[in-house]
Amino acid sequence: MTTTQTHHVQQSAEVNSDGYREFALGEFTFRRDEFFVYIGWPTGEHMMSADAFLRALQRDVAWDFFYGIVNFDGVFGTLNHYGTVDIFAGRFNESYRKAELDYSETMETPQIRATFEAILDDWTNESFDPFASPHETGSAFGLKNGNNTAAVTRQRVAAARMVGVPGDEQVRDDASGYPINRMFADVDQSEPVVEAEPGFESEVAAFSLFAYLSRSNVTWNPSVVSVCKDSLACPTTEEYLLPIIHGNDRVEWFVQLSDQITWEVEDRDTGAVRARVTMRAGDVSAMPADIRHQGYSPKRSMLLVWENNSEKIPEAIASGQAPTYPIEF
Repeated sequence: MTTTQTHHVQQSAEVNSDGYREFALGEFTFRRDEFFVYIGWPTGEHMMSADAFLRALQRDVAWDFFYGIVNFDGVFGTLNHYGTVDIFAGRFNESYRKAELDYSETMETPQIRATFEAILDDWTNESFDPFASPHETGSAFGLKNGNNTAAVTRQRVAAARMVGVPGDEQVRDDASGYPINRMFADVDQSEPVVEAEPGFESEVAAFSLFAYLSRSNVTWNPSVVSVCKDSLACPTTEEYLLPIIHGNDRVEWFVQLSDQITWEVEDRDTGAVRARVTMRAGDVSAMPADIRHQGYSPKRSMLLVWENNSEKIPEAIASGQAPTYPIEF
């Protein structure tokens, strides 16, 4: 039986023997040592490897709790209500629910955001970048050793209209300033030539998405390159393992632009296996609104994620007014 409470956030200034601060969020407690993170709640405690926890926490913070559910693993995570956020343990784990060990609390978004940001900053040592691939960063382990605030406070790149059009020039300029990633050295860097009719210069634009993504210095972090009402095109570069298991509250469309990603797809609420989907360059898939998924990319790849940003969709799906799948064959 899920316990749900609403509490104010508490932050502790206590520093443990490994040099890390300890934190509390309502009835949840958070502490780490050299190797592990320990999450406690009134009916239990959970352990995670420090690097896995920090990589998941980085995405949760950077995405502002994202669409639907961010599962750090099979036990702990957050559920976004777009104004408030549920923090839970065992809520989407059938075994925990049957044993009545699951627990959940609802927090105002600014409150949970502030504590999660503080945990991320304090627990990330100067040698570690939780946004980078394993080959591009140091170790997350060991005693407290400085911080990497610049890395953990990166701003998500988000165009207001489309990369390259008036008002979004800075997005393109910033992206162009990064070096080409080691895995994309063979990507053509030439840009399209646009010859707009007089008077349409602010309406017609183009850019090379492959060249743009080849300069990404983060993994599994969708940027926004075009916006048309509620339609968002969110490409990203993927290497190794998606650090979270994403539980959908709307349909997500994936277009594999290069290389390969294998997706493990499970039932959103129970974790029961639903499918394994292997996507190669040119493949398109739709992830239903009642599943959770985690991706594996053996080589750095490019993925385009299409999101419908409408705030009405989660309620329409939850109430049965809209289906959990995009099309019926």
